[in-house]
Amino acid sequence: MFQVPSSLPLRYNLPMSPVRIGVIGDFRPYAYHHATNDALSLTAERLGVDLEYEWVPTDALAASGAALLEPFDGIWASPGSPYRSMEGALEGIRFARESGRAFVAT
Repeated sequence: MFQVPSSLPLRYNLPMSPVRIGVIGDFRPYAYHHATNDALSLTAERLGVDLEYEWVPTDALAASGAALLEPFDGIWASPGSPYRSMEGALEGIRFARESGRAFVAT
């Protein structure tokens, strides 16, 4: 498992409430999906922040729209295409771009 070096300085203004991350993708028991969860957990631990994350299925985004992503502070487009709904994945990415949410894709 990857370890973040403890010698890295922390120079962040840490939030008082939990940071919420929406992971756009269709969770499957692939190693890289588990690695996404591990990366989020390890980052939160290293930074000393409360972090909550939730996988948001692409077909749910296609059916219900990007409003499903409103509760999240940041958006992560997961690895693992083909998605069940490319339309839903693109809807989520569009939402992140247009709402100014922090966004990363792997």
